[in-house]
Amino acid sequence: MLLRLPDGTLAGYAQLDGSDPVESPAAELLVAPGLRARGHGRALGEELLRLTGRRLRIWAHGGHPAARHLARVLKLHLFRELRQLRRPLTDLDLPEPVWPEGIAVRAFVPGQDEEAWLELNAAAFAHHPEQGGMTPRDLADREAEPWFDPEGFFLAVREDGGELVGFHWTKVHAAEELGEVYVVGVRPGAQGGGLGRALTTTGLRHLASRGLPTGMLYVDADNVPAVTVYERLGFTTYETDLMYRTEN
Repeated sequence: MLLRLPDGTLAGYAQLDGSDPVESPAAELLVAPGLRARGHGRALGEELLRLTGRRLRIWAHGGHPAARHLARVLKLHLFRELRQLRRPLTDLDLPEPVWPEGIAVRAFVPGQDEEAWLELNAAAFAHHPEQGGMTPRDLADREAEPWFDPEGFFLAVREDGGELVGFHWTKVHAAEELGEVYVVGVRPGAQGGGLGRALTTTGLRHLASRGLPTGMLYVDADNVPAVTVYERLGFTTYETDLMYRTEN
């Protein structure tokens, strides 16, 4: 959706994604920097509300005060706070990972581990449909991406029986020189014993060995256990994205 002034100047843009079969449509919008505070954001937001029958989610990247104000004007409510955390990887001073008794770590093996990993991922993220609902096609698509590296996809395995109980999938953003803690998951019955910290440390050491200067990750602010682990590992908040939604 494009918003143009009478003289044809492009003042703003909005996009709408209605592909989620459960959640309300999600949108993002922006207004040209020199044309802000003139009601253009409100006009785009009201049109999005009209198109969706007032069933809408909108991301506010960076949590800018103007975006918070627009959300209030549109009568949207804060639904999700997604934090980007970062920490230096140079001169990494993290201790050796300590693994729970009976747990070993190895790399993901394409063509072998997909089914078991999907089951583990669904169990670890049963509360998070976006991540926990990954399908074989979703995983195959990611394995086909240029950034996919099985050597940076760590699996925690029970030595007795080989059950997968946790994982840390890393991702390298080569152009930005960033190493991402892409996803860390632990099977519910194995949580609370330090496995998540050990997996995270292992992945960070791997990213540092690639010569990347900075590590980053995304985490929901209400995921207090994960935030606590990451902060203890030296991560601090770099940026916050907010999602607003209508009540219905």
